[in-house]
Amino acid sequence: MNYYIAVLKKYAVFSGRATRAEYWYFVLFNIIAIVVLSVADIILTGVTEKNIGFLNIIYSLAVLIPSLAVAIRRLHDIGKSGWWLLISLIPLIGSIWLLILMVTDSAAGDNQYGPNPKGMPAAPAAAPGTGQM
Repeated sequence: MNYYIAVLKKYAVFSGRATRAEYWYFVLFNIIAIVVLSVADIILTGVTEKNIGFLNIIYSLAVLIPSLAVAIRRLHDIGKSGWWLLISLIPLIGSIWLLILMVTDSAAGDNQYGPNPKGMPAAPAAAPGTGQM
């Protein structure tokens, strides 16, 4: 829940980096909220599968900007530009590729988007002649 609130506090912050946990907990709580609001819409208004409920529309609009912001910060965390979010416009393959990007671990150390939110330094370079890559 702390990750969800942290994302909402950074409502329209598109700079910086977001960890996998921050992104995926936000997604999880959004899914839970949408299910709960869907049930509430069905109970309150008798919404059918033909139309979407009013509560879902209000909630979706309220979290649209934070959702975009955390997704862009997540892409920054792996060293990609936020424009990579547009790859999801390519049917099927784009969404699969975006999912792969979102589950990728953080880039070690600082990058052009800021310091690593995990606080991990960059991996040390292998000493010459040790046979490590």
